[in-house]
Amino acid sequence: MRRAALILAALLAASPALAVQPDEVLKDPALEHRAREISAGLRCLVCQNQSIDDSDAPLAKDLRVLVRDRLKAGDTNQEAEDFIVRRYGEFVLLRPVFGLHTLLLWATPLLAVLLGGFGIWRLARRRAPPPERRLSPAEEAEVAALLRRD
Repeated sequence: MRRAALILAALLAASPALAVQPDEVLKDPALEHRAREISAGLRCLVCQNQSIDDSDAPLAKDLRVLVRDRLKAGDTNQEAEDFIVRRYGEFVLLRPVFGLHTLLLWATPLLAVLLGGFGIWRLARRRAPPPERRLSPAEEAEVAALLRRD
């Protein structure tokens, strides 16, 4: 029983803690759900590896409030996100857009895997045992003569 309680406590501690303050929550549940969807995809510019939903930074709070204000003004999800991107740049997106300017970002993992595979293939070819070399009949006779002499 105690083990189960410890496991449950560990699971609860590992769940993501949302930093949305009660005064930020919208009264309309549909708008609040949309705001959470948008803010889950936006990066906190202070923390950088957290969404603005997960961050306690003041700038993240400002961004959450800005998203909610845009939704209350009648923006669609895409319009609200585009507004934030225009204002703060594409770095604010947790998932970067796929374009020519981000091609290297998206292709780097594939290139790393391909280069690693090529390196392993080259290493395996280099370490292959040399082919077995047989003695000619003349060499075998010479070795036999040397062995008889001893």
